[in-house]
Amino acid sequence: MTDEPGVPAVERRGFFARFALDLTPLRRYPAFRRLWFGQGVSFIGTEIAEVALAYQMYQLTGSKLAVGLISLTHLVPLVSLTVIGGAIADAVDRRRLMQVQQIGMVIGSLGLAVNAALADPHVWALYACQLLISSSFSIGVGAQRSMTPQLVDEANFMSASALNSVTSQLGAVAGPGIAGLLLKFVDLQWIYLADSVSYAGALVAVALLPRLVAREDAERPSWESIKQGFRYVRRQPVILGFFLVDTNAMIFGMPSALFAPLASDRFGDPALVGYLYMAPAVGALAVSLLSGPLRHIRRQGLGVIVTAALWGAAIAAFGFAQQFWLALLLLGLAGLGDQISAILRSVMLYRITPSAMLGRVSGIEFMQVAAAPSIGNLEAGALANATSLRFSIASGGVLCVVGCAVIALAFPALARYDASRPLDDAAT
Repeated sequence: MTDEPGVPAVERRGFFARFALDLTPLRRYPAFRRLWFGQGVSFIGTEIAEVALAYQMYQLTGSKLAVGLISLTHLVPLVSLTVIGGAIADAVDRRRLMQVQQIGMVIGSLGLAVNAALADPHVWALYACQLLISSSFSIGVGAQRSMTPQLVDEANFMSASALNSVTSQLGAVAGPGIAGLLLKFVDLQWIYLADSVSYAGALVAVALLPRLVAREDAERPSWESIKQGFRYVRRQPVILGFFLVDTNAMIFGMPSALFAPLASDRFGDPALVGYLYMAPAVGALAVSLLSGPLRHIRRQGLGVIVTAALWGAAIAAFGFAQQFWLALLLLGLAGLGDQISAILRSVMLYRITPSAMLGRVSGIEFMQVAAAPSIGNLEAGALANATSLRFSIASGGVLCVVGCAVIALAFPALARYDASRPLDDAAT
């Protein structure tokens, strides 16, 4: 390939380097690198297994309700055990708690494999095993999400957050596609068994981590320590502000429950629903891979507000899209805004929250992240049933934008937050 005339190669490399994903945390911190690779493999395995579970449930029951009830095995632990696990993470070696998490998920996945190998698989076993997997994940997610600030220095929080998002978004994009191929050619028990094996890398990576405690004299986890976590969030206007921004975006601007009727009624092909689900993840993955400019954002709180409003505006426009390509483009743009917001929120959370409180605050955040989309889908479905698909989606997007503006006015500390200033002065 010849060089582009008039543009020095060094300048072109510098231009692309500004946008490229920063790999410094992988090069500089071996413990973070091992954990990142291990979690990346296991996350793809989990996404594949979840698609296989929904497929098997429908094959066994022929009931859409039975498939939908799988969501309860996710939602119940995510809105309860995440907070309890966060309190435990602040009181024990976070590495040990994450080992418990991974072992529980392996046992649940092996249970799915054994059940699938039976001549007559049990429906109740599908729910029970998935509940074990979701409960194990939820009890350890506070430890998992609070490890990063202990493995990299503050200057690399942004890069580490972007790298962490790559694994989740890559799994969300690649997992369903791989699952679709495997389900055609591979028996279910082998898919579940492969998911169990995928946890091996994460288990090894966690075993090799150094001891990670929030503080040596930490109090035992209790209901009082959990309440301390909620009180801390309530007293921190920046953290509470961006929690509310994300909750607002997910409740009013989360129409994924309407993707199936949209694919069938508006675009004339029910099989297109998979692409609608994939489009936001593609936009989010693009952000993670081209996250270089995010390192230079000083007004991170304002960035969260603006990009959450971008999500809402894109969803509102998606409500009117009649061309399928335009619908995908708008959903990708929404995913782009949401992912920028997510990365900025995680960096602010790491920087503001003291290590002794980070497990609890991370657990509370994940509870909010897990619950809000479910409420949003319920709201979107109910409103669409009472009005129309277009009105439900478009009005939700508009309300998301309006909500972002209201929260920005109600929490000026969030809009003023400046990452370049000392922490005590960052939001003043």
